[in-house]
Amino acid sequence: MIMAGGAGTRLWPMSRQDRPKQLVPFIRRHGRASSLLEIAAERLEGLVPPERRYICTNEAYRASIRAALPRFSDAQILGEPVGRDTVNAVGFAAAVLQKLDPGALFAVLTADHLIEPADLFRDRMEQGFELVEQDPTRLVTFSIKPTHPATGFGYVERGASIPGTGGLGFRVERFVEKPSREKAQAYIESGAFGWNSGMFVWKASAFLDCLRRYKPESHAGLMKIASAWGTKDQKRVVDEVYPTLPKISVDYAVMEPATREQARTPPGARDGVKVCTVLMDLTWLDVGSWPSFATTLDPDAQGNRVSGKGIAFRCKDTLVVNADDRHTVALLGCEGLTVVHTEDATLVMPSDRAEELKLLHAELAEKLK
Repeated sequence: MIMAGGAGTRLWPMSRQDRPKQLVPFIRRHGRASSLLEIAAERLEGLVPPERRYICTNEAYRASIRAALPRFSDAQILGEPVGRDTVNAVGFAAAVLQKLDPGALFAVLTADHLIEPADLFRDRMEQGFELVEQDPTRLVTFSIKPTHPATGFGYVERGASIPGTGGLGFRVERFVEKPSREKAQAYIESGAFGWNSGMFVWKASAFLDCLRRYKPESHAGLMKIASAWGTKDQKRVVDEVYPTLPKISVDYAVMEPATREQARTPPGARDGVKVCTVLMDLTWLDVGSWPSFATTLDPDAQGNRVSGKGIAFRCKDTLVVNADDRHTVALLGCEGLTVVHTEDATLVMPSDRAEELKLLHAELAEKLK
């Protein structure tokens, strides 16, 4: 299941309410522009059959996704009437899949990432499936080998290795949310931490059992949706119940309390939740902001990166993104600047203030009401 419901406010003005970042074709690959969701779907080739692939997204994006990815039928798109954060997106999929197949195991993937090489990604995902097939109580997450002390990512601390995984599977000791630079540097130097990728594998029933224990309000609502799924009341119940679910991430709602429970359980015990991680030593890029998008472009000798009809003349470390081929964006003598132009909006900001774009987006929404 690919989660594709984010608004992408840090990629405004390219990402909009009617066409969020996961549907914007702004990643150049193989001589053509692709969207993040298209790329995420392509990564599933050879991993699971087409009929077993699902997308969880905002119901408002259904038509756009069907047009962009026609291989996904209506039944394979789980439409949220409103976003209620990741624990409910995952729980929604788990509830539906368990009703369709009580023994279902499923992977939770995202539409935000560029991951290379794809064959290594699929190999590591297969390892995750194998861990859950061996023990259906396991909750498997995937941690990325860090390349720098990032402060915008969560971290996973690895514990004892799991026999038979070739040094790739580990017991999880703890999750750490967005540390300071000093702590992030210490984590990297320790060699025991990876970036939290937001990708998982588990049995649908095992995840729902954790939800029942750790977030019973969400579990109760999702069970109502599951009961109505496939009946004439399906849409009515989803529209009534889903907006009432508590908004919280899957890490806070399930993974962290499960890890705390595990810490109270001896490693060899047969009962208790088993939170595991598979280490992914590959290239992983979270394309959630303009600085991260910039790294997908080749720089010139002065570090300037240009996408679309534009030029950065006598500039240094600038990003120019132009989605309007009838318009030219030209920068002269600028340094450390990001300029993004679309048909109806233009963004100009210092690149090192990209995290404030969410605040600007909120201000714009208020002023344009």
